Amino acid sequence: MLDPGDVAPLLMFFYGTLKRGERNHEHFCGGALRVEEAAVRGDLYDLPLFGYPALVVPDESIYAFGTVDYAGDVEDQRRLGRGPVRPPEGARAFGEVFAFDDPGSRLPAIDRLEGFDPAEASSHYRRALLPVETREGSVTLAWAYVVKKSSGVYVPEGIWPPESGFQKSF
Repeated sequence: MLDPGDVAPLLMFFYGTLKRGERNHEHFCGGALRVEEAAVRGDLYDLPLFGYPALVVPDESIYAFGTVDYAGDVEDQRRLGRGPVRPPEGARAFGEVFAFDDPGSRLPAIDRLEGFDPAEASSHYRRALLPVETREGSVTLAWAYVVKKSSGVYVPEGIWPPESGFQKSF
């Protein structure tokens, strides 16, 4: 079970090319301390021209936005996760939550991959702190890359890629 009090200081939720078995996983996520299947509240969209998905979440699900102060972001995750965390309700996007112990090197690399620049309001993706529910039913906060809106193809099952064989059992 993952929780913000664990040894791992950084929790990240991935729903696309960073998941296990996807093209960016090994390079960017190798060395993860733990990985669990999980879900967030939101709508998933396929961006077939680019070969990856986008996640749109309701504003009320966002606890904080990522910055270049990576240690501060991890502290926000821990501090905000100590209080009551609302479980995700409504439409769900499914993926995996990863625990990492190296946010100072891990976050800049993944931010670059995702095209996220905290200093640029025009960044396609934003790193947001969201409630994540694991398959075992625990709820915690994790960082995920989200967009404000998407012109992609809506994925009603909330699983990308749709043919992945992932089973929604929670």
